[in-house]
Amino acid sequence: MAVNIQTIKDIRLYLAKELGDIYQEPEINAISNIIIKTVFNVKKLHQLYLTGQTVNNQQAERIIGICKELKTGKPVQYVLGETSFYDCTIKLNSYTLIPRPETEELVDLLVRENKGFHGNIIDFGTGSGCIAIAVAANLPGSEVTGIDISEEAISVAHENALLNNVAVRFVKGDIFNFDHNIVKRSGIIVSNPPYVRNSEKQFMSKNVLDFEPPAALFVPDSDPLLYYRTILKLAVSILLPSGKVYFEINESLGNQMFQLIELSGYSGIKIIKDINGKDRIITGTKNE
Repeated sequence: MAVNIQTIKDIRLYLAKELGDIYQEPEINAISNIIIKTVFNVKKLHQLYLTGQTVNNQQAERIIGICKELKTGKPVQYVLGETSFYDCTIKLNSYTLIPRPETEELVDLLVRENKGFHGNIIDFGTGSGCIAIAVAANLPGSEVTGIDISEEAISVAHENALLNNVAVRFVKGDIFNFDHNIVKRSGIIVSNPPYVRNSEKQFMSKNVLDFEPPAALFVPDSDPLLYYRTILKLAVSILLPSGKVYFEINESLGNQMFQLIELSGYSGIKIIKDINGKDRIITGTKNE
């Protein structure tokens, strides 16, 4: 049967019909907004709802192609190859995690608490570079370095820095075999490392498990704080006295993280709940 897409309203109806077996209505509405925003290069929110706006043949064909990929369960951000993150456009591929709203909350806290900051900031496990780029864009006095073990991720991060017109230094590095010469002593360390326990896979959606890089998500149940502990050990020599750490965390491990950071020589430790009321961010200040 021929597909008849002539207006934005038709796009919404088509996606609702085609994706109804895979996603709930609120998810379809959100996906539709992302697709319309990207295909039509929407800059203003109200333009998403100009339902009578006409669609040309090329745009209609692109919508149909996008929908076919979405029906495989592939996340819309990977289908489109990009997403929006803290007012930055972030390109993605199969080597990079899709940035979550909770990670925007991490960036927002860091930016709000460090207005006027001048100095070095390190983002461990930078992936697509979304945290490093958003921080650099909003703290212009900072020098931000993003570190990741994946060359493919570093390549995408470089592209994203250029795309958003910010100066961020991206370096390949392995936190478990770290070369301290690749970084300067810094006033802030931020990280959203892998924190989902392997036993929690059963609660995750198929499109995450099938398409997102497992190395960026999962940790062994026997040592779920592995990445945080390793970063805090590096911070002994990298982070300046009175420097700050900002971590995104597993909602179930807030108390354990508090104890780890406290034992590592930090004070003023705070656990912050995300928009869904779950323990998601922890921050602390290194003792002098």
